Amino acid sequence: MSGIMNSIYSNTVFALSRHSDALFKLQEESTTGSRVNRPSDDPTAAAGILNLQSENGTIENYLNSLADTVSTLNVSSSVLQTMTSAINQVKTSISQVTSGTYDDTSRKNTADAIDNTLEQLVQLANTKNNGQYIFGGSDTNSAPFAVSRSNGKITSVTYQGSSQDLNINVAPGVTSSAFYAGQDLFCSDNRGTPVFSGQTGATAGTGTSSVTVDVWLTVALDGANYKVTIDDGATWTPVPSGGDANLQVTDSRTGKVLYVNTTGINSTGTDLVQVPGTHDVFNTLITLRDILNNDRGLSNAQLQQLRSDAADSLDEIQNLLVQKQVSVGSRIGFLSDLQTGLEDVKFNNQTQTDQLQQADIAQVSIDLARQQALYQMSLSVASKLLSMSLLDFIQ
Repeated sequence: MSGIMNSIYSNTVFALSRHSDALFKLQEESTTGSRVNRPSDDPTAAAGILNLQSENGTIENYLNSLADTVSTLNVSSSVLQTMTSAINQVKTSISQVTSGTYDDTSRKNTADAIDNTLEQLVQLANTKNNGQYIFGGSDTNSAPFAVSRSNGKITSVTYQGSSQDLNINVAPGVTSSAFYAGQDLFCSDNRGTPVFSGQTGATAGTGTSSVTVDVWLTVALDGANYKVTIDDGATWTPVPSGGDANLQVTDSRTGKVLYVNTTGINSTGTDLVQVPGTHDVFNTLITLRDILNNDRGLSNAQLQQLRSDAADSLDEIQNLLVQKQVSVGSRIGFLSDLQTGLEDVKFNNQTQTDQLQQADIAQVSIDLARQQALYQMSLSVASKLLSMSLLDFIQ
């Protein structure tokens, strides 16, 4: 008989425990709104939830990278737009000077205005975003453009940043340049044959020159023959009798070379040598400023010709800036679309996670009420069963 009593007791306790566990789970679902609060609740759903959450964590990292990249590119685009507007203003000023609208004093004022524009553009080229230089390529810690000065005026601007763009992972298997190499944005790279503007008779040699932008070629007499320089007289290269069709003239300051056909030289003087396809924003403005100031004592006829030729250099620079602005704008558009796509994936993942995890509160409320009623009934029955004695069985 004791065995029967023990069996009744064990079964009753087991049943109450199961009812209690079921009631606790429903109460937990009702409180948290989640049907999967631990892996044991639903191992398959729990695994799916963890995978989706992990994927969304990765997507969130990509979205943060995308946001930073687009922010940097927007700043770059704004800088390019400002530079383009500044170059347009310089073109207008040069056009007025060339047409004779301004007198000598006005030309000096225009030169000063160009000098101010030059200072502004150098500052823009060394723009920072979030503490990083945006036009230094992969070197974001150092100012990419360095200037040399004489008497407070900029005489040259040199790029000292990285030649490689800084690429950032913005999506699985997708990288994008956020920090451009400034030399690619502000400097042309389509070298043409040097063009000589002057009256000395010098022309381009047959060799491939390494000089860029604009250089000044000075021709002077050296006894019975001529000599030439492109470094303002720091070094002179003698011209052999009868000339040389491909004379190598080196700038001692930079090591760059200009090949000159000296067979046609017939007078001394200074020629401006322009190298199409190599102009950059800064040194082009330096040349224009110096032409307007006429520090080299050029004739009025030569100055007029040089001012007219300067328009070609400005057109080259303007076209370069417009092309780069379009390129940056296209990249911003691509990354914005990519950002939208990743946000959609993240939203869909979250929706699937919610479907796997969230409890049906209405159904939980019904089940909870039913389970509570069943639990109370079980308690009542258990109370009667556990209060039975041997006498109850005998009767």
